[in-house]
Amino acid sequence: MKYRTIGTDPTTRREVSVLALGAMLFGSVTDEKTSFALLDRYVEAGGTFIDTSDNYAFWVDGSQGGQSEQLLGRWRRSRGITDQVVIATKLGARPLAPGTGYVDNPEGLSAKVIRESAERSRDQLGVERLDLLYAHIEDHSVPLQETVEGLAALVAEGTVGLLGVSNHAVWRVERARASAAAAGLPGYEVLQYAHSHLRPRTDVPDELFPDGSLGHAGAELLSYLRAEPGLTLVAYSPLLKGAYTRPDRLPADFDHPGTPVRLEALREVARETGATVNQVVLAWQIGGDLPIVPLVGASSVAQLEESLAAVDLELTAEQRARLDGVH
Repeated sequence: MKYRTIGTDPTTRREVSVLALGAMLFGSVTDEKTSFALLDRYVEAGGTFIDTSDNYAFWVDGSQGGQSEQLLGRWRRSRGITDQVVIATKLGARPLAPGTGYVDNPEGLSAKVIRESAERSRDQLGVERLDLLYAHIEDHSVPLQETVEGLAALVAEGTVGLLGVSNHAVWRVERARASAAAAGLPGYEVLQYAHSHLRPRTDVPDELFPDGSLGHAGAELLSYLRAEPGLTLVAYSPLLKGAYTRPDRLPADFDHPGTPVRLEALREVARETGATVNQVVLAWQIGGDLPIVPLVGASSVAQLEESLAAVDLELTAEQRARLDGVH
């Protein structure tokens, strides 16, 4: 395994594995035995960065979520896991009532919710401090300053380490970070967005993002990452939920003329290296010039092994330039 540092403050920064493991469906779709086997193998391979959220996976059974955090808590206790593994969680998108969702009835990012949700996550995970806490989705009903101050208060108390943000417009991320800096408060240091080698259309509206997706790491966010060397991007859905091996799973917003060309470039490099296309995608992210940590999901140990092997795949400068340059 290889490692990189997230965060800049010596008191909160952490060294994490360059490959993160997503626990979104652990304890719900993925049963406990399989979830434990995946977590055990990941840690055995040197993995130290696990991702969850307080609302995972509410959509499976119409609940408010929490199954993933609860399973991770049981796994930690049964394995004696302490601070050698960094567990990141999120708040803001938990449904306020069973049978509702994060679009119509989210918990939001008020100071009250931040405090109560963080405490619940700590209880479910069985930790005294959340290593990394993300603001999951935007909340336009609460002043940004309230969210900034509410998160910073938990850092000051020592119940939260690093702060992160996902699925926010870049201008709101910058405004929140500038507000925190002006007040001498800790701000967002880790950004979590969908990112892969194939590029989606970002102008396709949906229920959560009527102006087009804010969940993808587009050109503006990558430019922001390049300009702010203290930030790290955690890239979720890097393998597009299996679409690289199952084209029928490719989301509709990837159906455009640029996709076949980029896919062929990946396949060329895969043939040259003897690796799978999935491994090339992960290696391209891990070894690039931007600080990107791919966040992979897995429903079987075999899937996880494929992703773990990508850590040691070294692309040549020419191969990387080819993947970067294809349009």
